[in-house]
Amino acid sequence: MLAMALVGYELEKKKIEERIREIRAQLSGARAAKVSSAGDVAVPKRRKLSAAARKRIAAAQKKRWAEHRKKVGQAG
Repeated sequence: MLAMALVGYELEKKKIEERIREIRAQLSGARAAKVSSAGDVAVPKRRKLSAAARKRIAAAQKKRWAEHRKKVGQAG
């Protein structure tokens, strides 16, 4: 009788732990943060940009800021 109760409680415990993982993932804003059985949240790996991509992004940002400064200078 006690063994069956233990099995039932283990199932409930697993369900509760799964819900806790889901809620933590939603709170942290993680897409699909994996949680180990110990409860540690695994940080998703970041993708690396190539040097060329970083250079293109930097150039585009500099262009946007230059346009912004130009508009501010004309308005003031």
